[in-house]
Amino acid sequence: MTQIEYYFTTISPFTYLAGNRLEQIAEKHGATITYKPLDIMGLFARTGGTAPGERHPNRQAYRLQDIRRTAARLDLPVNLKPMFFPANPAPSSYAIIAAQKAGGGDLGGLVHAILRACWAEEKDVADDGVIRAALEQNGFDPGLADSGLLMGAEAYGANLEEAVARGVFGSPTYVVGDELFWGQDRLEDLDLHLAGKI
Repeated sequence: MTQIEYYFTTISPFTYLAGNRLEQIAEKHGATITYKPLDIMGLFARTGGTAPGERHPNRQAYRLQDIRRTAARLDLPVNLKPMFFPANPAPSSYAIIAAQKAGGGDLGGLVHAILRACWAEEKDVADDGVIRAALEQNGFDPGLADSGLLMGAEAYGANLEEAVARGVFGSPTYVVGDELFWGQDRLEDLDLHLAGKI
């Protein structure tokens, strides 16, 4: 069975804009997904990236246009300047890591619920109540927000190291074997790759 390794941060607008298309593609091709949330600022620092707020104003302005247009094309609600951005992505990442280990719920739904909370619902994804609600809405024990902290912190750090070693430099990145697909706008390429067409 084909494995998709999914490297992302829970505060990325472009990861939010992927919606549930990754999960649909994986189901279509009988592939499995391993969700690997990571520290995006740490990834930028290690791979030559720049935090959005530190980029040239031209780049910042274009980024907002691109987010707005993409959200409209995909019919996804979006707030271009969310109240709680950038939030600390670690607590929500730890919860995703714990939920993946526990199993039994909708992991893709959980990831998208957290991203939607930031980019469409004006919620703080570092807030325990927001995380617990997302866990419960997607079939997980909300207590995972508290019980998986140590394991989550260790896996979160390991995901960053692994991402750097694999050639990842941004979020979202989908990895199949040695093939990397960076950005939600490369999901079509991922689909074609899994179909053996590219």
